[in-house]
Amino acid sequence: MVTKDRKRKTLAVLAGGLVLGVGVAVTLAAWNDSEFAQGTFTSGSFNLQGSVAGDVDASYSDHNVDTGGTAATLAFTLPTGLVGNMSPGDAVYAGFWVRLAAGTTTGASLSANGTTADPAASSNTGNLSYQVYQLAPGATCNAASATGTPVASGATLDVQTGVTPMTLTKGANATTAGTAVQLCFKVTAGAALKQGLATTATWKFTATSTT
Repeated sequence: MVTKDRKRKTLAVLAGGLVLGVGVAVTLAAWNDSEFAQGTFTSGSFNLQGSVAGDVDASYSDHNVDTGGTAATLAFTLPTGLVGNMSPGDAVYAGFWVRLAAGTTTGASLSANGTTADPAASSNTGNLSYQVYQLAPGATCNAASATGTPVASGATLDVQTGVTPMTLTKGANATTAGTAVQLCFKVTAGAALKQGLATTATWKFTATSTT
């Protein structure tokens, strides 16, 4: 038989257990706090321009066929009396100037990046070779200056070998264009040149930003 004293002790233990349970629930409560960090990233500007009319500010523009533009037309010249009338062994020359536009924020490495030409079966693409030389901005592109190691060449108009990167510098400030680099194109007619054909080739040059 349970005595009154024992019943009181049992109730006291149960009551203590209930109090202990409430105490455990309270200690499980947690505090939270957070910190956030934010950064803003602004990209620079980059633009390559070209000119066939010399290193004159007003003559530069964009000629990017990849974005819907039109390729610059090179003004090839021959000795007097032979313009537009090539024969085997003749060589023609044309200058092309490139520079980083004002507002460009980094320098660049410039490289020839392929060439396309009319189908060889119906043109002289396979009978014309070319070399591209880097000249000083003020030099004249002709037989006397187109010497040394070319920065790009091709045994035919539709291939490209011997590519050497060139350095382009940015302008001294946001309103000044970079220093121009003059490219001199030399195209030479081979012994198998076909008569009466006009052949068109397009060269691509790509500038890649550098740090």
